[in-house]
Amino acid sequence: MADESSPGKARLIADIMGAQKRLQDLIAEDRADPLFSSHLTLSQLKILMLLARHGSVSGSELAGMLGIGAATLTGMIDRLVVQDLVARAEDPHDRRVRRIALTRAGRDLIGSIFNAGEARMRTLLSRLSAEELDLIAQATTLIIKAAESSEA
Repeated sequence: MADESSPGKARLIADIMGAQKRLQDLIAEDRADPLFSSHLTLSQLKILMLLARHGSVSGSELAGMLGIGAATLTGMIDRLVVQDLVARAEDPHDRRVRRIALTRAGRDLIGSIFNAGEARMRTLLSRLSAEELDLIAQATTLIIKAAESSEA
Protein backbone atom coordinates (compact mmCIF):
# COMPACT_ATOMS: atom_id res chain seq x y z
CA MET A 1 0.00 0.00 0.00
CA ALA A 2 1.23 3.50 -0.80
CA ASP A 3 2.53 5.76 1.96
CA GLU A 4 -0.39 7.86 3.23
CA SER A 5 1.64 9.82 5.76
CA SER A 6 3.34 12.33 3.48
CA PRO A 7 1.98 15.88 3.92
CA GLY A 8 1.69 16.35 0.15
CA LYS A 9 -0.41 13.21 -0.27
CA ALA A 10 -2.60 14.06 2.71
CA ARG A 11 -3.23 17.52 1.23
CA LEU A 12 -4.17 16.03 -2.16
CA ILE A 13 -6.58 13.60 -0.51
CA ALA A 14 -8.16 16.47 1.44
CA ASP A 15 -8.46 18.52 -1.77
CA ILE A 16 -10.09 15.62 -3.65
CA MET A 17 -12.51 14.96 -0.79
CA GLY A 18 -13.40 18.65 -0.63
CA ALA A 19 -13.99 18.79 -4.39
CA GLN A 20 -16.14 15.67 -4.24
CA LYS A 21 -18.23 17.17 -1.43
CA ARG A 22 -18.67 20.41 -3.41
CA LEU A 23 -19.80 18.45 -6.48
CA GLN A 24 -22.31 16.48 -4.37
CA ASP A 25 -23.63 19.75 -2.94
CA LEU A 26 -24.04 21.25 -6.41
CA ILE A 27 -25.89 18.20 -7.71
CA ALA A 28 -28.04 17.96 -4.56
CA GLU A 29 -29.26 21.54 -5.07
CA ASP A 30 -31.55 20.19 -7.80
CA ARG A 31 -34.92 20.03 -6.01
CA ALA A 32 -36.36 18.00 -8.88
CA ASP A 33 -34.73 15.02 -7.15
CA PRO A 34 -37.49 12.44 -6.53
CA LEU A 35 -36.32 11.97 -2.94
CA PHE A 36 -37.37 15.55 -2.17
CA SER A 37 -40.79 15.14 -3.75
CA SER A 38 -41.56 11.82 -2.04
CA HIS A 39 -43.17 11.71 1.38
CA LEU A 40 -41.20 8.71 2.61
CA THR A 41 -39.91 8.42 6.12
CA LEU A 42 -36.34 7.23 6.57
CA SER A 43 -37.62 3.82 7.70
CA GLN A 44 -39.84 3.51 4.63
CA LEU A 45 -36.93 4.46 2.39
CA LYS A 46 -34.80 1.76 4.04
CA ILE A 47 -37.51 -0.81 3.37
CA LEU A 48 -37.73 0.15 -0.29
CA MET A 49 -33.94 0.04 -0.65
CA LEU A 50 -33.75 -3.41 0.96
CA LEU A 51 -36.53 -4.75 -1.24
CA ALA A 52 -34.83 -3.30 -4.32
CA ARG A 53 -31.64 -5.11 -3.34
CA HIS A 54 -33.11 -8.43 -2.13
CA GLY A 55 -36.35 -8.76 -4.08
CA SER A 56 -39.26 -10.54 -2.45
CA VAL A 57 -38.58 -11.34 1.21
CA SER A 58 -40.64 -12.65 4.09
CA GLY A 59 -41.79 -10.25 6.77
CA SER A 60 -39.52 -11.91 9.34
CA GLU A 61 -36.51 -11.63 7.01
CA LEU A 62 -37.21 -7.95 6.43
CA ALA A 63 -37.75 -7.28 10.14
CA GLY A 64 -34.39 -8.96 10.82
CA MET A 65 -32.63 -6.86 8.20
CA LEU A 66 -34.04 -3.71 9.80
CA GLY A 67 -33.48 -4.86 13.37
CA ILE A 68 -37.12 -4.31 14.35
CA GLY A 69 -39.99 -6.47 15.53
CA ALA A 70 -42.63 -7.99 13.28
CA ALA A 71 -45.40 -5.86 14.82
CA THR A 72 -43.50 -2.65 14.09
CA LEU A 73 -42.81 -3.78 10.54
CA THR A 74 -46.49 -4.58 9.93
CA GLY A 75 -47.54 -0.96 10.43
CA MET A 76 -44.75 0.32 8.22
CA ILE A 77 -45.63 -2.13 5.44
CA ASP A 78 -49.34 -1.26 5.76
CA ARG A 79 -48.53 2.38 5.00
CA LEU A 80 -46.38 1.42 1.99
CA VAL A 81 -49.15 -0.87 0.69
CA VAL A 82 -51.63 2.05 0.88
CA GLN A 83 -49.17 4.11 -1.20
CA ASP A 84 -48.98 1.20 -3.71
CA LEU A 85 -45.19 0.97 -3.24
CA VAL A 86 -45.09 -2.59 -1.87
CA ALA A 87 -47.36 -5.61 -2.03
CA ARG A 88 -47.81 -8.66 0.17
CA ALA A 89 -48.25 -12.08 -1.37
CA GLU A 90 -48.57 -15.59 -0.10
CA ASP A 91 -45.36 -17.62 -0.28
CA PRO A 92 -45.92 -20.36 -2.90
CA HIS A 93 -44.04 -22.89 -0.73
CA ASP A 94 -45.52 -22.01 2.66
CA ARG A 95 -49.00 -20.47 2.87
CA ARG A 96 -48.29 -19.23 6.42
CA VAL A 97 -45.55 -16.90 5.14
CA ARG A 98 -46.32 -13.55 3.55
CA ARG A 99 -43.70 -12.24 1.17
CA ILE A 100 -43.18 -8.53 0.62
CA ALA A 101 -42.00 -7.07 -2.67
CA LEU A 102 -41.90 -3.76 -4.49
CA THR A 103 -44.78 -2.94 -6.81
CA ARG A 104 -44.08 -1.39 -10.19
CA ALA A 105 -44.63 2.05 -8.62
CA GLY A 106 -42.19 1.13 -5.84
CA ARG A 107 -39.57 -0.05 -8.33
CA ASP A 108 -40.03 3.11 -10.39
CA LEU A 109 -39.70 5.36 -7.33
CA ILE A 110 -36.62 3.67 -5.87
CA GLY A 111 -35.06 3.52 -9.34
CA SER A 112 -35.57 7.24 -9.82
CA ILE A 113 -34.09 7.92 -6.37
CA PHE A 114 -31.06 5.72 -7.07
CA ASN A 115 -30.53 7.38 -10.44
CA ALA A 116 -31.15 10.94 -9.25
CA GLY A 117 -28.41 13.24 -10.40
CA GLU A 118 -27.43 10.95 -13.27
CA ALA A 119 -28.85 13.27 -15.94
CA ARG A 120 -27.23 16.27 -14.27
CA MET A 121 -23.87 14.46 -14.12
CA ARG A 122 -24.20 13.45 -17.77
CA THR A 123 -24.83 17.10 -18.68
CA LEU A 124 -21.79 18.23 -16.67
CA LEU A 125 -19.58 15.59 -18.28
CA SER A 126 -20.79 16.57 -21.76
CA ARG A 127 -19.30 20.05 -21.15
CA LEU A 128 -15.79 18.59 -20.90
CA SER A 129 -13.37 17.93 -23.72
CA ALA A 130 -12.46 14.41 -24.83
CA GLU A 131 -9.05 14.81 -23.15
CA GLU A 132 -10.65 15.89 -19.86
CA LEU A 133 -13.10 12.98 -20.02
CA ASP A 134 -10.21 10.57 -20.62
CA LEU A 135 -8.48 11.89 -17.51
CA ILE A 136 -11.65 11.42 -15.43
CA ALA A 137 -12.13 7.91 -16.85
CA GLN A 138 -8.56 6.99 -15.87
CA ALA A 139 -9.00 8.42 -12.38
CA THR A 140 -12.31 6.61 -11.92
CA THR A 141 -10.71 3.33 -12.97
CA LEU A 142 -7.95 3.84 -10.40
CA ILE A 143 -10.48 4.50 -7.64
CA ILE A 144 -12.47 1.38 -8.60
CA LYS A 145 -9.29 -0.73 -8.53
CA ALA A 146 -8.43 0.62 -5.07
CA ALA A 147 -11.95 -0.17 -3.82
CA GLU A 148 -11.85 -3.67 -5.29
CA SER A 149 -8.44 -4.40 -3.75
CA SER A 150 -9.66 -3.26 -0.32
CA GLU A 151 -12.57 -5.73 -0.55
CA ALA A 152 -10.28 -8.68 -1.25
